[in-house]
Amino acid sequence: MTILFNRVTVIMAALLILAALASPSALAAPQSVQPEPQKAAAPDEATETGLKPVQAFDVAQGKVVRSVPNDKSFQKMAKKWLKSVTGLAPQMTADNSCTFVYRIPLAKPAVVKADAISITTNDVFLFYCGNNPPLLLVFDGERKPYLLLFKEDIKPFIRKVGIPALAD
Repeated sequence: MTILFNRVTVIMAALLILAALASPSALAAPQSVQPEPQKAAAPDEATETGLKPVQAFDVAQGKVVRSVPNDKSFQKMAKKWLKSVTGLAPQMTADNSCTFVYRIPLAKPAVVKADAISITTNDVFLFYCGNNPPLLLVFDGERKPYLLLFKEDIKPFIRKVGIPALAD
């Protein structure tokens, strides 16, 4: 019974995040960020590629607080995370220490291998959990959520998005 409850909990949490990221009110007035000069992509690269922006969802505020152009650098980071997946997360939900969820739409579907399963996904959701290890959330073609452990460093991503501010 507990396993069923936990599975329902993670599905509901994942659907709430998706709904919040897709709703017009969650997207209202996101703060735009200019890329750092030394890492700047072409000003309209994301527009030219047709990629949806990378979004930062503040869990406490319940809305998207930043939206930045999606570029090759973000795509490369997301692919590295997916390649470094070590397995399914033992917990069924992210804990309360996760303060931000980032959505990185992929340029093309990616295959993720976790334990004995293979998942094809179009988006990667990164859970930033302060001092706890970050988690990835992906959905398969039937919108079934998978919470994943991985071992790549996310600091370059957090610095590029700009929130939360990281100590050097």
